[in-house]
Amino acid sequence: MPHTFTRLLYHVVYSTKDRMPLLSGAWAERMHGYLGGIVRNLKGTPIQIGGVADHVHLFIQLPPTITIAEAVNKLKSNSSRWINEEADFRNKFAWQEGYAAFSVSDNRYDDTVRYIENQESHHAHRGFIDELKEFLERNGMEFTEADLH
Repeated sequence: MPHTFTRLLYHVVYSTKDRMPLLSGAWAERMHGYLGGIVRNLKGTPIQIGGVADHVHLFIQLPPTITIAEAVNKLKSNSSRWINEEADFRNKFAWQEGYAAFSVSDNRYDDTVRYIENQESHHAHRGFIDELKEFLERNGMEFTEADLH
C-alpha cells in the first residue's frame, strides 16, 4: 500500500492550575480558538473545543507523526504563554500539570461533540473532579483520589 491512512481521534481534558476559574466569557472563546489554531499548526483537526471556567475539553484528530503527549505539551505551553502576554493575565495563568486523554471511536463522534458543546449546562450539576472520575472509571483506568488533586 503506497499511502498511510489514519483516523486518530482524541478527547483531551485538562484544567487550569488549582482549578482557578479564569476562563469565562470572551476569554474562554479566545482560548478555545487559540487552542484550535495550535492543533491546526500540528497538522491536526480541531473538531470541538469547549469547557467551563476551570477546564477545557478538546476533541481533536491528530496525524500519526505526533504523540498525544507531544500535542498536549504544545497545547498547554503555547496557550499559557500567549494568554500570559495579555494585559488581563500578565503571568497569572497556568494549566495543571497532568491531563486525561481518551481515544474516540467513530460511533461516539457525535456524542463527543454534543458533550463538549453542552459543558455549561452539564457543569451546573457537577464539578470537574466528579466528571473526571466518571471518565476514568468508564474507561477502566485506575486512579486514587490523590491523583485527581
